[in-house]
Amino acid sequence: MAPWALALVAVTLLFTRPADADDLQRGRQLFGLCAACHGPAGEGNRQTAAPAIAGLPRWYVEAQLAKFRQGTRGFRAGDTTGLQMRPMARSLIRGPDLQVVAAFVASLPAPRPVATLAGDVERGRTAYAPCLACHGERAKGNEALKAPALSRQADWYLVAQIEKFRQGLRGTHPQDETGAQMRPMAMTLGDETAIRDVVAYIRSLAD
Repeated sequence: MAPWALALVAVTLLFTRPADADDLQRGRQLFGLCAACHGPAGEGNRQTAAPAIAGLPRWYVEAQLAKFRQGTRGFRAGDTTGLQMRPMARSLIRGPDLQVVAAFVASLPAPRPVATLAGDVERGRTAYAPCLACHGERAKGNEALKAPALSRQADWYLVAQIEKFRQGLRGTHPQDETGAQMRPMAMTLGDETAIRDVVAYIRSLAD
């Protein structure tokens, strides 16, 4: 096998192998920076507009950190919280840092955020129909389609992200393919009431 091919295999194994104890320890150290906004257990914090990240799958955390670091997410002037995340992602400067912090985040117990917004669950069930294909019947996500789980996320954060997609603050970078797929889905929700209804239904799926 050519040397370049061996190197590629080595890098692939490094980034895709299960996290070991040393990885999780390094990830725990790196997570200290995240905890300032996302909370010590990754439970999220509405005051800092930081979502719950504990228990999110490693592949999804890696993908979003990569987007922030590359500038395909958090690049619009109006996306204040996204712009705040970019330097955080760029602080992961050592080779495997992004992967090990994602593994640590994935190892944390997923929270059960309390409902903070009102919405009509039955109307939301109907509005959720276009979401089924990617996020699943129980909103548990689909790695093959790069669709995250939604059911354990805070309602205020889901509303904020749908609004960002609708306003073009997310999903409009030419290299953000998964974001571009999400934007037209968000546009099917005609107003704030419809957004709150679908989020209320998603939250009802938490188990």
